[in-house]
Amino acid sequence: MSISIGVTGLAGWKIVQRIEPQQIEAVARDPIVLRATTYFQENIGRAGQAEDLVKDYRLMSTALSAFGLEGDIANKAFIQKILESDVADESSLVNRLADKRYLRLAEAFGYGAPKPPADASAVVDADAAADAELARTVSNAFVQREFERRIGMSDENLRLALNARREVQRLGGRDSSDRTLWFEIIGNTPLRKVFQGAFGFPESYGQLPVDRQLEEYTRASERVLGSARFKEIATTEGIDKLVQAFMVRSQLTAMPTTNRYTAALALLTGN
Repeated sequence: MSISIGVTGLAGWKIVQRIEPQQIEAVARDPIVLRATTYFQENIGRAGQAEDLVKDYRLMSTALSAFGLEGDIANKAFIQKILESDVADESSLVNRLADKRYLRLAEAFGYGAPKPPADASAVVDADAAADAELARTVSNAFVQREFERRIGMSDENLRLALNARREVQRLGGRDSSDRTLWFEIIGNTPLRKVFQGAFGFPESYGQLPVDRQLEEYTRASERVLGSARFKEIATTEGIDKLVQAFMVRSQLTAMPTTNRYTAALALLTGN
């Protein structure tokens, strides 16, 4: 079931922000969503290895959706390799991928992490606690993503904006260099679309050499957002600037030519 806002652009974004808490609660109570999260919570403990997870369609579907990777549901072999990758090894498959959603998936499940020897009873207790924590984390992320998906059924730009808000907040808490974080944005398709839209970049920018892309993104960020540093971009003010620029430019694209002056004026004045 979609969540229809009725309006798009900045007006739609303001409505989404206002109704989000209540709508997330409603999504969590939806019978379809509740069945998915309950099944995951009750059965993740049986998936002791990555192979067990990918063989269980329902577990895998919830897990991938929680990380925004539902499009890979048919790629069992690939996802198993991702889950089994050593996240501590910079040369492993998961660390070589530009899209770091795969890395976060592997980190969350921990199948590729070496496990030190320990007392058997202590291992059982630790595994149970880890499964419970994983179930909570994945279930909460699944509900949030499902809310965004339902918003996107009526307005994909609003879904992209919600995703960008969450992802940029996460990037702001990282210790990685700004250069590394910009490369993550370039490699993350949904997030890149928001920055491209906010900066007025055409899709053809993705064909430029990656170092040239980095130069263009940072330069545009200084111009549109006032900074290219993620500690500043990830603030409430910085995220608001990003989303507003993206939503206004998306309106400009969708509007008839005769109505674009007002939206362009809003973009220039920040209103």
